[in-house]
Amino acid sequence: MASRLSPFLLRSAARAIPRVARPQARAFSLTACRPSDTLSVHRNTPDNNPDIPFKFSEQNEKVIAEILKRYPPQYKKAAVMPLLDLGQRQHGFTSISVMNEVARRLEMPPMRVYEVASFYTMYNRTPVGKFFVQACTTTPCQLGGCGSDVIVKAIKEHLGIKQGETTADGLFTFIEVECLGACVNAPMIQINDDYYEDLTPETVVELLTALKASAGATGASAPKVPAPGPLSGRQTCENSAGLTNLTEEPWGVEKTRSDL
Repeated sequence: MASRLSPFLLRSAARAIPRVARPQARAFSLTACRPSDTLSVHRNTPDNNPDIPFKFSEQNEKVIAEILKRYPPQYKKAAVMPLLDLGQRQHGFTSISVMNEVARRLEMPPMRVYEVASFYTMYNRTPVGKFFVQACTTTPCQLGGCGSDVIVKAIKEHLGIKQGETTADGLFTFIEVECLGACVNAPMIQINDDYYEDLTPETVVELLTALKASAGATGASAPKVPAPGPLSGRQTCENSAGLTNLTEEPWGVEKTRSDL
């Protein structure tokens, strides 16, 4: 009996060995587990809860009226994104009260507004500083100029905060973001609505210093803040060596090769 079972047991053991010894590999197509629920969950806080009243200002009511003219009345819920942006600009961030007011104005279920606000990362659902610093660290900014790594280091050391934090005076909030679309002028950062490009550690520190000094100053005493755009001296994204292509009329219907 044992002799009959021996070949079967040997074959079963041989099949099991490769399965046990085979290393486990994680496919590149799988995304890493996100341990934070910040983007999808709201929890009431003293500065962000439904009991805090919010109403659009009289000036913004006029803006809303103009926005709603773009949509047929039965499709006015399509204005949810511009109204959320308007509420964020007025209130400072997209609080639960802002979302509820947008839902009321557009006659939408509040959950539909929450879905939009929690999907798009440009809606800040927690308070941010007066100057919202977003540093691009995607590949072109990592490789362009001095590289985004030294820009991030300079910002952290100068402000004394890490990514996702706000300074104690409430002036600066700093985060890292993906591509902001100014790759040719890398490295760059976005502060509120403005792009600052062709950065070096020195120029980014000068920029942050000027912004901080300008926060409480008005009139002639206000320091000069660098203008948005490249801080290297060039005006847009032209080559520093001058024009290197399109120096003559391009080939086309009116101009062809002489040997054809």
